[in-house]
Amino acid sequence: MSPKSWRPVLAALLATSLATQVAEARPKPKTADQVAPAPALTADAINTATLSPQAGEKAPAKRQTGKKNDEKPDPLIVKAQVLLDRARFFPGAIDGLTGDNYRRALSAFAVAQGLPATQALTPEVWGKLQATSDKPVVTDYPITEADASGPFLDKIPPKMEQQADLKALSYTNPREMLAERFHMSRALVTALNPDKPLDKAGTTITVAAVDPMGTDKPKAKELPQEPKVERIEVDKTSRDVRAYGADDKLLAYYPASIGSSEKPAPSGETKVKGVAFDPDYTYNPKYAFKGVKAQHKFTIQSGPNNPVGLVWIDLAIPSYGIHGTPEPEKVGKTESHGCIRLTNWNARDLAAHVARGAKVTFKDD
Repeated sequence: MSPKSWRPVLAALLATSLATQVAEARPKPKTADQVAPAPALTADAINTATLSPQAGEKAPAKRQTGKKNDEKPDPLIVKAQVLLDRARFFPGAIDGLTGDNYRRALSAFAVAQGLPATQALTPEVWGKLQATSDKPVVTDYPITEADASGPFLDKIPPKMEQQADLKALSYTNPREMLAERFHMSRALVTALNPDKPLDKAGTTITVAAVDPMGTDKPKAKELPQEPKVERIEVDKTSRDVRAYGADDKLLAYYPASIGSSEKPAPSGETKVKGVAFDPDYTYNPKYAFKGVKAQHKFTIQSGPNNPVGLVWIDLAIPSYGIHGTPEPEKVGKTESHGCIRLTNWNARDLAAHVARGAKVTFKDD
């Protein structure tokens, strides 16, 4: 072959080599499980977090690091969860993670805003969320003497029969109490306040800027509060509770644990008979709950760690109700003992607004 005949071949080889080098140097697009690490979790990072215009639906993709416990709170997700909470599309315990409760709340909010149902934080959904509030989403909170002093229990016995021996089902420590007051997971409280003594009055901590959950007993004459809930929809498939006003306007969305294999939630319709704040809980052996061996009735005293939490909304079906829980971070993720379980702050919110006689509909699909 003559030298001239080699030239086209050499040119082709050189072009191929250069193309390969350019391709290798060019950044490869990230897949859903190759999301960039979350930025540092600070109050400023959360309050100023925003969705990149180019991010689209991949921005809040669930981080996959091999182990669930390795997931780190994302400032953007914390901000989105606080905004959802304020808009009364509650995402469960605010934790900065893209779990099912958050995704379902996001989708419900999108639909309510006239957008397509989506479990991703799209630019359109983010724009609607930001329009709901321009106030900081996390804020400083100084721990008071009352916060630090409790009283607190050393631990909650695992068996109901043992819990009946306690004088009150109180919180076990300040972190648990503060997390529930500000609608947060205990892990997020710790992550936002590393090395801060939560049991010392005067300590200033960072918390979600939401309406703090109270533990008072509202007076009957003050209930129901506006806007009044006239209808409740319990969706057993999507595991949520929706509250509607007289004009059938959606007023609030709550994640829920609904029924169990041993005591499935009912179907059809019923109504609200009444509301009890800070109730005692009486166990009847006919319930035959798994793990409870007692053959006689017993009563567990009131408190946030009571089996029905801080509220009981009584339904016109014997032994069924909508209530709080001692384990808010498990709502929507595990079964209940047969009733409808909400976080304590969501149960109190619904109880404060629901009218006696409100219709309750159970959806099977």
